Amino acid sequence: MAKKEKKPVKPRVHKDLQGLDITIDQFGEIKSNMNIEKLNDFLDKNVDDKKLAERDDYEEMKKGKKKKK
Repeated sequence: MAKKEKKPVKPRVHKDLQGLDITIDQFGEIKSNMNIEKLNDFLDKNVDDKKLAERDDYEEMKKGKKKKK
């Protein structure tokens, strides 16, 4: 009886990150098919920074985020 090959299952991702594919090569380098800046912008919008949450002015910083150019 032959073993069935398992198809790689793609994880569910947020709609803003559709098509995201991250792998780690043999040298430990992270390879992604999406721009790192786009990932960072997504994380800034959707994830709270635990280290900064203890600061008194964190809410002001969070509201007043401006993009650096």
